[in-house]
Amino acid sequence: MTHKSKIIVLSSIIAALALAYISGIVFEHERVGRRSALFTWLDARHESSIARITIDNTVNGFESITLVQQGSNWFVSRNDKEFPARNLRVEDLIGILTRRSNFPVISTNASSHERLGLAGNTSARITVADGTGRSLLDLLIGQQDITGRNVFLRRLDQNEVRSGDDFFTTFITTTPVSWYNLRLFPEIETGGVNEMSVQRLTVYPPVTDEEEFQHLIFTRRGREWDFNFDLTNPDIGRVNSYIRDILNTSGNNFAEDKEPTDPDLYNSRIALEFGDGSIRILRFGPEENGIHFAAVTGSPFVYSVPEWSVTRLFPNISTFERN
Repeated sequence: MTHKSKIIVLSSIIAALALAYISGIVFEHERVGRRSALFTWLDARHESSIARITIDNTVNGFESITLVQQGSNWFVSRNDKEFPARNLRVEDLIGILTRRSNFPVISTNASSHERLGLAGNTSARITVADGTGRSLLDLLIGQQDITGRNVFLRRLDQNEVRSGDDFFTTFITTTPVSWYNLRLFPEIETGGVNEMSVQRLTVYPPVTDEEEFQHLIFTRRGREWDFNFDLTNPDIGRVNSYIRDILNTSGNNFAEDKEPTDPDLYNSRIALEFGDGSIRILRFGPEENGIHFAAVTGSPFVYSVPEWSVTRLFPNISTFERN
């Protein structure tokens, strides 16, 4: 090999090594950048310790919401009372806080906080605490970015600002009612009851409806039903659907000024007997401005239920006749 050829070969090797070194630096920088962008606001190891969540967006005119855990269920603490919360909705929020997602660092300078809506007095705030009151997270939610898809966030005790997909606005721009579990049978969400749980059903229509007044009794016989009224060709599917409708009935709010013992709540009734021997009675008051107040055996709450929802719970006998 000539001297000139050696120089060419060595130069090529040096160039290749230099290119590999530079590429290694670039890709390592990108890898580190991606790693630092993957971030979680609350370590998932703390999830089982969460006992209280406060959502404070009063700076934007929304009522502060406090969620507290009792056993395996969540409640909305409001007006010195605690109302059942939608467990799945609370779990969705906790999932967002503990999920590792793409939240790249935007700034580490405190001077950016006000501009991004992350000064303490200009931002929404989510605080998470354990059963002793110890803070697990104090998160500030600022403005959306120019795309409207991302939002700026930072921990209260840190200057570092990150941005990421705006999963948060749907939780901070809500009313307490949106967190309530307003099902008259809240355990249906977890499969605690279903139409197969019901062994006997007795329906007492509104007492003001004298012409149609007749209590209806449905008694389970395996997968069939017996009735205390005449049906030429009963549609068992419609009976099962009717019972599902009863179990899935929801109110549109809690009636905080009513008590379950209110004598008005006996205008109409539906008694359900379950396979475990328990009996639950739904009691409805008369229609008032398009709603009925309702109470359920064993529940300390009174529900406000829309008239259309109550009306369908007291159908004509012909409803169960096969066409």
